Amino acid sequence: MRIRHLPDNLINQIAAGEVIERPAAAVKELVENALDAGATQIDIEIRNGGKSLIRIQDNGYGMNHDELIAALDRHATSKLPTEDLMKIDHLGFRGEALPSIGAVSRMLIKSRAASEDGILSDDAWEISIEGGKKSEPSPSNQPAGTCIEIKDLFYATPARLKFLNSDRAEYGAVKDIITRLAMAFPHVSFTLTHDGKKSLNLPATQKDFLEQREERLAAIMGRDFSDNSIPIDAEREGVKLTGHISLPTLNRGNAQCQYFFVNGRPVKDKVLLGATRGAYADLLASNRYPYIALFITIDPAYVDVNVHPAKSEVRFRDSGLVRGLIVSSLRHALHQNGQQTSTTISDQALGSFTQQPSGAPHLPMHRSGHSFASGPSYRQSTHSSHADRAMAEHVYNAYDPAMGHAVSPPHAQSALHHTTSAPSARYEQDDHDLHQAAQAETFPLGAARAQLHENYIIAQTEDGLIVVDQHAAHERLVYEKFKTQISEQNIEKQGLLTPEIVTLNDIDAGALLEQRDLLSKYGLDIEPFGPDSIAIHAVPALIGQKTDFQKLVRDIIDTIDEKDAGAELENKLHEKLSSMACHGSVRSGRRLNRDEMNALLRQMEQTPHSGQCNHGRPTWIKLSLKDIEKLFGRS
Repeated sequence: MRIRHLPDNLINQIAAGEVIERPAAAVKELVENALDAGATQIDIEIRNGGKSLIRIQDNGYGMNHDELIAALDRHATSKLPTEDLMKIDHLGFRGEALPSIGAVSRMLIKSRAASEDGILSDDAWEISIEGGKKSEPSPSNQPAGTCIEIKDLFYATPARLKFLNSDRAEYGAVKDIITRLAMAFPHVSFTLTHDGKKSLNLPATQKDFLEQREERLAAIMGRDFSDNSIPIDAEREGVKLTGHISLPTLNRGNAQCQYFFVNGRPVKDKVLLGATRGAYADLLASNRYPYIALFITIDPAYVDVNVHPAKSEVRFRDSGLVRGLIVSSLRHALHQNGQQTSTTISDQALGSFTQQPSGAPHLPMHRSGHSFASGPSYRQSTHSSHADRAMAEHVYNAYDPAMGHAVSPPHAQSALHHTTSAPSARYEQDDHDLHQAAQAETFPLGAARAQLHENYIIAQTEDGLIVVDQHAAHERLVYEKFKTQISEQNIEKQGLLTPEIVTLNDIDAGALLEQRDLLSKYGLDIEPFGPDSIAIHAVPALIGQKTDFQKLVRDIIDTIDEKDAGAELENKLHEKLSSMACHGSVRSGRRLNRDEMNALLRQMEQTPHSGQCNHGRPTWIKLSLKDIEKLFGRS
């Protein structure tokens, strides 16, 4: 078979298969062109998910007669002033989108050019292209900017048309593209209309850029995110990171609400995803994901945006620097706001309080064998083993409460455990105690007033009440204590009597051995064992010898690409610490006296991340007095 040159129409169809694989990709390319043209208003209209119609109108600087003709030629672009592909400061740069779309659709372009001074040209022009064949330009009535209309996308390639999803799915992909670009360009107004119904209307305001972005994020990601997000603003070695992240207690079951931008370009990058995952590592369960909107500004020479035809992936020259900046910045912000829980938790709690239906039966005045006035129940929990109770006592006594006195050990209440078996709630009765409690109400978590069901502490604040899950709260306190001990001391190693041999390929073995010093810092000692194997001589004592060493090593190798081989070991250590903290914390069913409850509250106020337990669940919720009064129709 002799080598031959492909015709232009076939070349364009191949390019369309790489760059324009679905309607959303066409919308992305055209909206990016409008942004590159300086547009401040972009209106998008689609029908049938973009299959039958895509129309994009912008008020950018437009194109003149000659530019309109050249725009439909392959690799013709105004966005590469130099020949250096490593200095790209526009969203588009290849000059492939318009000819690729024109090769597989019926397209009409109308444009009126504007000078650098913003003076509109007297002439507007339009040109059509169908199946790759373009017409001669003709006069148009187009106002300022450009309007591109695409009909019957992929009509020229029926095979690709068969592989498109439903109209609803394609519309969802288009909307996702528009919302991502709208986040990155809050000073630009966007509208999206689908099948005649406007589904997005994101106007720009005259505020400064950061205020515009906050408003845009709230409009797209919701008021819950706006009310429960933490601002990020950090810089390291020329890389600037800004944006907002959610409190750990505001999360969801997938990563669809995680948005990343590099120099204004929406991207999906595994380094960025892994970095945020690492920052939340011990604050969320593995199947929960925070809300994220992070914007990275970096010298274009240090990031390659030309690694994927759709320009949705990037490659950093120093990915370790970017990852380290994200992890450290997010951890610092989460540490500073660790005592908070999201307002959505309180809103859900208030929503569960509903008025009694008019036809509901009356509550009985008395309960068989019990009276609300008969006092609290002090049942000893049968779920905690003697070892658990001993460990809980040891760990609990390790805390010197902010109130300035020691915490009573669990057995201090043993004389009360058999007094009665009424419903489990404790109430403060003594006037002197009430006076002290009133003073404690000025603390963020207030003064302990009661314990319900041997697990929930009720505290009163100046403007409402706090409900604390004593087990979840103390679990976080113990966990943070363990973490501090490890950070202040060397990680204890446990030597293996017989080295564990792990067989790898030569590339993976070499990469792992290059990280030998870092791994040793985390308690893992390795040595080469032949050309394609390593020998493990010691492991972190907390992990123990029952670990699946093959899996551990494989997981570590997977993280080496992200320049953080110690991350996997650190995760394993934290998993073990979390398990120890769970078993060593105050158990559900344990009676606490007033001093113990208040000591727990004060310690929570001083401990990082005390707003959620080790699994991402909230440790406390707040109900404002104003909201409580609304429940009873008092306001």
